[in-house]
Amino acid sequence: MVILITGASHAGKTLLAQRLLEKLQYPYLSIDHLKMGLIRSGQTELTPEDDEALTDYLWPIVREMMKTAIENRQDLIVEGCYVPFRWREDFDERYLPHLRFICLVMTDRYVDAHFGEIRGHASDIEARLEDADCTPDRVKADHRSCLEGFRESGEALTLIDEDYEGTIGALLAGF
Repeated sequence: MVILITGASHAGKTLLAQRLLEKLQYPYLSIDHLKMGLIRSGQTELTPEDDEALTDYLWPIVREMMKTAIENRQDLIVEGCYVPFRWREDFDERYLPHLRFICLVMTDRYVDAHFGEIRGHASDIEARLEDADCTPDRVKADHRSCLEGFRESGEALTLIDEDYEGTIGALLAGF
């Protein structure tokens, strides 16, 4: 099985991937690590701020890695924000039964009530070197964009509205 975890920045994607790795013993691929490897090695002139262009650049690579894992009957967790809203169109009936999609989205209400905690947990799994653009308005805008885009594509979303740990716990219990 390939588990694809996406969502806006600061949603807890990396934390969920880490907990799934610990529970299931599946390896996991961070799309951010792939991004930085390609940028630092000079394979692209894109920068970490080129979000839309990075999705276009990275997704074909990630998509084909996911297909290869499925074809080889290997389990894999793929985590990151560079997933197009219409990602499902890139997989046919041979692959879709072997894919589990999770999109974490925080509501405006949750961000307003818990922004200090969100900011405080930003480096729980990975050390964020620069996080100056993490403001309540930016986080809410990013999560609304994610919510609207994936909803419009017909995807089921995991809304974080009140209890973050309870929501993540329920997801983990489903495995």
